[in-house]
Amino acid sequence: MSARDRLIVGLDVPTIAEAEKVVRTLGSTALFYKIGYQLVFAGGLEFARDLAKDGKKVFLDMKLLDIDNTVAKGVENIVKMGMSMLTLHAYPKAMAAAVSAAKGSDLCLLGVTVLTSMDAKDVIDAGYEYDPHTLVLRRAEQARIAGMGGVVCSAEEASAVRKVVGSDMAIVTPGIRPAGAELGDQKRVMTPADALKAGSSHLVVARPIVKAADPLAATKAILAEMDGALTA
Repeated sequence: MSARDRLIVGLDVPTIAEAEKVVRTLGSTALFYKIGYQLVFAGGLEFARDLAKDGKKVFLDMKLLDIDNTVAKGVENIVKMGMSMLTLHAYPKAMAAAVSAAKGSDLCLLGVTVLTSMDAKDVIDAGYEYDPHTLVLRRAEQARIAGMGGVVCSAEEASAVRKVVGSDMAIVTPGIRPAGAELGDQKRVMTPADALKAGSSHLVVARPIVKAADPLAATKAILAEMDGALTA
């Protein structure tokens, strides 16, 4: 895959109009977009369908978690939308239900391991007995067993996760920050080049692009850094 196939631009903006502006600005430079809660609740599902019809790839970041039947029925409809990737929390029963519902489709199901906004204290406060690294690896193994298409984790864990899931599964890493960029609410971050070298297959970049003074220039700079890492 090229850098363009691996870069997922996070449309973390409050309105469809702003999302459309980002997509127009980036033009053919960007191929892959992430749509999460913020945009979904502003009409983002129809926008996601439109992007897919226009030939863009869409990563629907819904982090599904519910009873098996509810997850399965949701995934069945998401398959019909033409999405490329979908997240759900990496709970074994939910993953198994989703895999069964998506069977035969091109939808890549991603198990969210531990959010990149969480550190060791946050994981303990949430009631888990594991540190973030251990919990990520445990959930990555469960995702592999369930037959998921990939996992979402911090780039800090990508190298260790790659050893667990093998070469075929996707490792999608948010919390990507070019050198000098503000961290925001992210706690476990890495530069684009370092993330690829660590084993990430896809990088989600939102604020460093959509909040940049020149989003197109920011995107091109990130792609150039990724190309350098891929050809090194």
